[in-house]
Amino acid sequence: MAFFSELDSYLFGQSTHYEIYQKLGAHLIKEGGKKGVVFDVWAPRAEKVYVIGSFNQWNETSHEMKRVEPQEMGVFELFIPEAKEGDLYKYLIVSQSGAKLYKADPYASYGELRPGNASVVCDISHFKWSDSNWMKQRDKESQESLMEKPLAIYEVHPGSWMRHPGREDDGFYSYKELAQTLIPYVKEMGYTHIELMGISEYPFDGSWGYQVTGYFAPTSRYGTPEDFAAFINECHKNKIGVILDWVPAHFPRDAHGLAEFDGYPLYEHPDPRRGEHPDWGTKIFDYGRSEVKNFLIGSALMWIEHYHIDGLRVDAVASMLYLDYGKQDGQWVPNQYGGNENLDAVEFFKHINTVILGRNPGTMMIAEESTAWPKVTGKAKDNGLNFTYKWNMGWMHDFLDYMKLDPYFRKFNHHKMTFAMSYNESEKYILVLSHDEVVHLKCSMLNKMPGLEEDKYKNLMAGYGFMMGHPGKKLLFMGQEFAQVQEWSEARELDWYLLENPNHKKVQDWMKALLKLYHENPCMYELDTSWEGFQWINADDAERSIYSFVRKSKDGKNNLLFVVNFTPVERPEFRVGVPQAGSYEKVLSTQDPEFSGLPAPKKKTYRSKKMEWDGRENSIGYPLAPYEVAVFRFNPPKSTKTSATQKTAGTKPAGKKDTKKTTK
Repeated sequence: MAFFSELDSYLFGQSTHYEIYQKLGAHLIKEGGKKGVVFDVWAPRAEKVYVIGSFNQWNETSHEMKRVEPQEMGVFELFIPEAKEGDLYKYLIVSQSGAKLYKADPYASYGELRPGNASVVCDISHFKWSDSNWMKQRDKESQESLMEKPLAIYEVHPGSWMRHPGREDDGFYSYKELAQTLIPYVKEMGYTHIELMGISEYPFDGSWGYQVTGYFAPTSRYGTPEDFAAFINECHKNKIGVILDWVPAHFPRDAHGLAEFDGYPLYEHPDPRRGEHPDWGTKIFDYGRSEVKNFLIGSALMWIEHYHIDGLRVDAVASMLYLDYGKQDGQWVPNQYGGNENLDAVEFFKHINTVILGRNPGTMMIAEESTAWPKVTGKAKDNGLNFTYKWNMGWMHDFLDYMKLDPYFRKFNHHKMTFAMSYNESEKYILVLSHDEVVHLKCSMLNKMPGLEEDKYKNLMAGYGFMMGHPGKKLLFMGQEFAQVQEWSEARELDWYLLENPNHKKVQDWMKALLKLYHENPCMYELDTSWEGFQWINADDAERSIYSFVRKSKDGKNNLLFVVNFTPVERPEFRVGVPQAGSYEKVLSTQDPEFSGLPAPKKKTYRSKKMEWDGRENSIGYPLAPYEVAVFRFNPPKSTKTSATQKTAGTKPAGKKDTKKTTK
């Protein structure tokens, strides 16, 4: 009796075999009283398939696989008693033209470190999890309740966060060492989640993990699958969630990978105008083929259900949605209605997001989507794509364009910092300053800032203050929190020695203080997608480049007033309108001693005066320093309502959307 049954074939052909990784690949079983390994691979147009490996000294003809019923499905199977856990193996596929293809197992749960790139027999069922409290709480969450919780993500490339110098193995920290160093750091800083780049196995370090060959295997660069599971387990025990970058948009042409797997296009679309990215030199999955969809859905579910991952950030969604993405005329084919939408990809997203979030309601599917595609986070029943969150690339572009300007010219670009609020309710957003913004000669965050050395740090701190106060969940790439000077490179660790410099330490301390403020004040996260949680005080003070706004909580308590000065000009008698009469306590400021080196201010609480300002009846006056971010806490009466004019003051027309596209 075949290990891969006719029922398996039926479900696989329907894209609904959600545990497909438990049947395809290499699995330790007992057959006929003998222990061994059963190998199963999908290669429908192969003439012959052999298993070669360390168990048979890579003999190319000794272990031929047989097609299982129904034969037209194209699954080949072989039980090998001599094989055992830890053995290296590949499939030798003989194509119909007679070509020999040496392929790694697409469903392997472990891979040999490059450049060997063989698959490794591995039983991933041994690990004993001890994160039941975390998982029970996750299961209780709904997509709606997630919106009302804090989400502050620390994006990490594990191979370059820290390294051991001078070692022949590249000095990578292992999963175990990351658990001992990265987790305490993230916890101390106050992030809620770690987002890991480059975990699915990949051959080329310079791709950062975005050209994947092993969709079911944590990369062996940092240890075994069990080591990876232990890292996730430790994160959860420390109340830190884990998000993985996941790449269903494309895959590389490497000979051992998925490209022309059985001698013909199998995982990629057979028409090169739909199956290839000219700019990236990679292959595009065939999202209309059931078995390919099942491969991707099975991969995503394995990370979430087997490895307890809390969310997937789906890379390059725009490149999947548009048939003409990155292509010139003649390089793409319109859909059946003559449009440029990839209808197969649209249905794929609805399917995978509905399945994953339906089976795992407390998890997240996050879209890196850079265009104005509607309803990315809308429900599938409303013709949305059903993602939990969307990266706000429009906000990121506008924010960085503004922050790079000399302060004198910021007054002419004031709208760049207010525009995002005009479309904030259209999707559920994460504000991102990711790895993509600090590579390829784009400069580090610090070196994007204008001015001389001191001003660069002050600009950066002001920018982070504005970002943390603005509606939307948060993501910051590693090193940005302490003002890394060099551009990021996967080939070296972050410049941790910079923390010996007081300026860098102040930026790190400021980010830590902002994260603490974020955690402790529900007004900063529980109404992120609604005007009920936000109010401009003055969005139109372009001449002075000052922004003031209020973040409001559901219960009306501990609301926060933000004032951000984006110029080096001191305003000794600055005045700002306030929502109502009362006391306003300055709870955080870049002028505080730990961030500025100045003495503690004598006054931290300001009583409002009945003096009309910024269209409000009441206002407070205080000295506003150059580049200062000042945050005030106040408790308005519960009966306070926000008028329609206050809601929309200073925003731009809501009809315009960000249509910029980004590429890897």
